[in-house]
Amino acid sequence: MRVAVASDHAGYPLKLLLAEHLRAAGHDVTDLGTHGAEPVDYPDFGAAAGRAVAAGKVDVGVCSCGTGIGIAIAANKIAGVRAAVVHDVTSARLAREHNDANVVCMGARIVGAQVATDAVDAFLAASFAGGRHTPRIEKIARLERSPATEASEE
Repeated sequence: MRVAVASDHAGYPLKLLLAEHLRAAGHDVTDLGTHGAEPVDYPDFGAAAGRAVAAGKVDVGVCSCGTGIGIAIAANKIAGVRAAVVHDVTSARLAREHNDANVVCMGARIVGAQVATDAVDAFLAASFAGGRHTPRIEKIARLERSPATEASEE
């Protein structure tokens, strides 16, 4: 699988660990930065991962920052991206199965190394379940296409 990894400075050590774990598992890893511990802005790297996924350059994104929240918010601003903050194997698996997530985000200050690698493995092993979840994903896609001022009670 083609995987983009990205992080800010707080998530940098976790990104390195996950990138190495993914490479060891045989995945094609593209590192979109950051490439050091110097302070940087997480939106730049969340957006880079989101753009890579949306453009089809990679299959999925794996992102980290201090909490996973900021980088996920940034990635989710890219149309076609469904970034999920996960904290364990179950949330990672369900992000794919129920929400068709294509970017997984974790907090380096929240999730330990073993939990993070297990969660990434679960995320990559899972697939979208479809069925009752499909109309919900279609609603999310419609939200991306609708004007910000449009209110809908679909």
